[in-house]
Amino acid sequence: AMQIAASPSVEYVAPEDAPADFVEAEKAAEMQKEDLASKPENIREKIVQGRVDKIVNERALLEQAWIMDNNKTVGNAITEAIASIGENIKVRRFSRYVLGEGIEKKQENFADEVAAQMKST
Repeated sequence: AMQIAASPSVEYVAPEDAPADFVEAEKAAEMQKEDLASKPENIREKIVQGRVDKIVNERALLEQAWIMDNNKTVGNAITEAIASIGENIKVRRFSRYVLGEGIEKKQENFADEVAAQMKST
């Protein structure tokens, strides 16, 4: 829970869970970048794939640096926990709650409110 709260960019559990349309859109965007225009086509594909993999891994929970020890990923920490306690642990999903998100504030005009009170008295 702390890991998810500390990493607002996390959107899915593992890199394999990334939506295919998101990955394709990122590939298309990376191919259009000017720094790749002078590169050969076969090299350009490898560079783009590396950049897209980096973006996808930044958004995957299991590939994030663990907040308790930055030298490990969350996936490594889970693997160590499995080894130490002997139980299988899997993260299937998560939900993020942001303070105040989804709460609609009632909009009131103070002048209209005062006028309504004056009429009632």
